[in-house]
Amino acid sequence: MRSRRFVSMADTENGAIRYEVTALNFSGSISFCTYIDGDIKNEDSNYDEKFWNILDVNASEGGAYLESQTKKSDFRVGIAMKYRTSVNGKKTQSKPEVIQLAKWVGNKITFELKEGQTACMEKYVGVTSSLNYAADQLKSNAEELASYAYHKGFDQLFTDHQKKWAEKWVHSDIKIKGDVAAQQGIRFNIFHLNQTYTGEDERLNVGPKGFTGEKYGGTTYWDTEAYCVPFFLMTAPPEVTRQLLIYRYKHLPRAIENAEKLGFNKGAALYPMVTANGEECHNEWEITFEEIHRNGAIAFAIHNYIRHTGDKNYLAEYGIEVLVGISRFWSQRITFSEARKKYVMLGVTGPNEYENNVNNNWYTNKMATWCLQYTMESLEYVKQNNPDRFEELVTKLKLNEEHETQRWKDIVAKMHFPFNEELQVHMQQDGFMDKEQLMAADLDPTQRPINQHWSWDRILRSNFIKQADTLQGMYVLEEEFSTEEIERNFNFYEPRTVHESSLSPCVHSILATKIGRIDKAYEMYLRTSRLDLDDYNAEVHEGLHITSMAGTWMSIVEGFGGKRAYDEKLYLNPDIPSQWEEYAFRITFKGNDLEVRVSETEVEIISHAKKTIQLYVYKQLVTVEPQQSQTISR
Repeated sequence: MRSRRFVSMADTENGAIRYEVTALNFSGSISFCTYIDGDIKNEDSNYDEKFWNILDVNASEGGAYLESQTKKSDFRVGIAMKYRTSVNGKKTQSKPEVIQLAKWVGNKITFELKEGQTACMEKYVGVTSSLNYAADQLKSNAEELASYAYHKGFDQLFTDHQKKWAEKWVHSDIKIKGDVAAQQGIRFNIFHLNQTYTGEDERLNVGPKGFTGEKYGGTTYWDTEAYCVPFFLMTAPPEVTRQLLIYRYKHLPRAIENAEKLGFNKGAALYPMVTANGEECHNEWEITFEEIHRNGAIAFAIHNYIRHTGDKNYLAEYGIEVLVGISRFWSQRITFSEARKKYVMLGVTGPNEYENNVNNNWYTNKMATWCLQYTMESLEYVKQNNPDRFEELVTKLKLNEEHETQRWKDIVAKMHFPFNEELQVHMQQDGFMDKEQLMAADLDPTQRPINQHWSWDRILRSNFIKQADTLQGMYVLEEEFSTEEIERNFNFYEPRTVHESSLSPCVHSILATKIGRIDKAYEMYLRTSRLDLDDYNAEVHEGLHITSMAGTWMSIVEGFGGKRAYDEKLYLNPDIPSQWEEYAFRITFKGNDLEVRVSETEVEIISHAKKTIQLYVYKQLVTVEPQQSQTISR
């Protein structure tokens, strides 16, 4: 028996299945049953509650249709199918049994098969939803799509699908020579990233589990901006990342409403921690109300997009409105401490969710001041370069530039950042050193992961860190810190980190490469790249960790490859693990496509661009002409 099935990357509302059965030592009847099943429930459903209400079922000879509606959100889906059967390539004439039940429709086809013959069934599906079609058009369009696929044929559908995938692999593949486990890991991750998000629709985003599991319900987190944006920025056309930014722009009114519910005003915006449509979907107060650093990731994604694409027009078109809303939130959320004579941020949760309701989380404070500073710089840029649009924005946002920015400047100048003078280390939050200082290596392996063995009371009292927190800030804003400063903080925090978030290993891998700890970087790379393949955290049954898969790519390109983009310039500082003979990746920077190959002895830069590229390799300016290459000794 042989089978092949796919959801088309080229014809995105079509899917197809081919089953072939060869009678090796048998002659007799064989049956295929092709169907659509609407009797579906979630694994975590209460009392076997079904997910769908079935609105329409219809079966006839050669095809079927089923239309369903989600119980809570009134989202409708129409699925139509057509099929063909054959024996040794010749169409069969068997009359099917038509089956139509309340939630299940299909055809059963039975025919005689002789020894040595091969029976084949090809099923073609068209899928429509209320996202793109009116309710009364779902059926006709689904049937039209199924018919289109049927007449196009399985082989041509699959060829078109392959071509589309080949285009994606050209720009996103990473090749590793000498390490099969590492190669398998990165390609597994890249495949799922490209499968999950194509950037064709600004209404869609990246769910942490993609299409691989029910956990998180397909909603969006700050993971998209912090991890997925860097991947798509460098491997896909700029429009793909722009769609992710537009997604957040379109949700700005909801973010303002969200902030208003918490007592903020005058256009302050707090983006939701978890969302599908702009509304907050999370229901744990210590996350929903306190893990506000997510605003920083959304603002930084705008900066990241612009510095990689050069699309500064985005600021005037969309970016300023988001940045001002976020900055107004920070301005109102921050408190001035008379005792410290500093601004403070009280009652927050940082990226390390094994700490809740703390004061002055360093990362949150750092991202808040960065946002305020970047917003002021962006306002000035638009003011100087697009004065008419600037005046429109002043009116639309009711912006009192002088008054508001004066407070923002004061916050930037006087923000409190916890710091340990003795250790010369930035403190994760106030009071962190009051905890008993234990190392993750001292934990009983049978107690790992601790979130599956300890009470939350015990976790919150411990000093153990779920994922990069202070180090997350040093990764994001790396240019503000010396290598020695990063090394001190890495050596302090990493031993206390249990890496029980899928988002943790990649940041540590990148920083470990930065400080010359290449063996540690490789260890963390393997962990992030094979997180699901090897089920490190014993939770793959809930679905794959799609957003953190982008961290695997980051670990190679930004970690081992040393890719950075500062001051509108591209920098590479490649290193290579001892386990590898060579690796290669391809990136796009400001519309210029280039390939980087790294071996133990040299770095080769290959231009696939139409114009001259200039970049810095090991701080040395390198010029590469179109379709040419340059080799630099390591």
